[in-house]
Amino acid sequence: MKRRQLLSNLAVGTTTATVLAACSQPSSNSSVTSGSLPTIKWQMVTSWPKSLDTIFGGAQTVCDRVSAMTGGKFTITPYAAGEIVPGLEVLDAVQNGTVECGHTASYYYVGKNSALAFGTSMPFGLTAQQQNAWLYHGGGLEAMHKIYADFNIINFPAGNTGAQMGGWFKKKVQSLDDLQGLKMRIPGLGGKVMSRLGVNVQVLPGGEIFLALDRGAIDAAEWVGPYDDEKLGLNKAAPYYYYPGWWEPGATLEVQVNKSKWDSLPPEYQEVFKTAAMEANLNMLSQYDALNREALTRLLDNGTELVAYSPNILAAAQKAAFEIYEENAADNASFKEIYQQWDEFRSLISQWNKINELSFANFVSK
Repeated sequence: MKRRQLLSNLAVGTTTATVLAACSQPSSNSSVTSGSLPTIKWQMVTSWPKSLDTIFGGAQTVCDRVSAMTGGKFTITPYAAGEIVPGLEVLDAVQNGTVECGHTASYYYVGKNSALAFGTSMPFGLTAQQQNAWLYHGGGLEAMHKIYADFNIINFPAGNTGAQMGGWFKKKVQSLDDLQGLKMRIPGLGGKVMSRLGVNVQVLPGGEIFLALDRGAIDAAEWVGPYDDEKLGLNKAAPYYYYPGWWEPGATLEVQVNKSKWDSLPPEYQEVFKTAAMEANLNMLSQYDALNREALTRLLDNGTELVAYSPNILAAAQKAAFEIYEENAADNASFKEIYQQWDEFRSLISQWNKINELSFANFVSK
């Protein structure tokens, strides 16, 4: 009896071990490292110099994670601005198929369609968390996909800087009169607002800002925030550091993919790519928050003067921003469609965040 029971137990144990071993083996139908999936090599152009490790790091994160999750079968090589195409020509290179994908900011291309601004950030618009909520769960990404379809591109959020700073100035600007004729580097709809306030707006890629500001070709410049601005040396070219960056309260960076190339990817690789982009999006925001607090302290210790925009400048800028939105909505049906949906989302989430986050932040900051 004992011998029969022992043999029976051994048989069960052997069967169980065999089943568990079989279950632990990767399925040839589901593994992205399966031999049935192709080896693919892509190129990714960016709008950033490699010296800006956090913002270029968003592109690097996408590339590294795609390779890691496919066992090296799908690899993407990132290139700094100027290595293949200039930093402000990423969309064109992706659209034309010069490269398969690019890491950039959609608002660089508002000249092609003003609605592209929504993909990055709108003056007096959404914070970083609100922007993510709109893109991922408020219909924003679907709306941007519809716009990009006209360019043979599909886009995915792949980085966020958080609320930015308000730029570096060679002299203080305390009133609207001080803005008249001021030469400032500022892109997107923020630049259009500043232009309406009398500023002579310039659009320059990141790698060219320091020399322009240092040599007096421009009087002021905005970039991102303390960590990246310090990396560019902007504190050595101008002494006054303004806040808040009302034109970019939560700036999303994105990866743009040539739609024809995207459609040719195996579905497994598409899912890997989307996951890598989301990781880059969330990681960059966390990294900036951690680094900016330390960088701002260094800047102030080294003589930078922190200055708040005056209430009259902020009020005039906000008024101009929403006038521009209404004008764009009247002229551009795609802008109007997104704007109406975005503005409703903005209103509702702002009311919620006044209750849950703003009330808490106001209390603990006293």
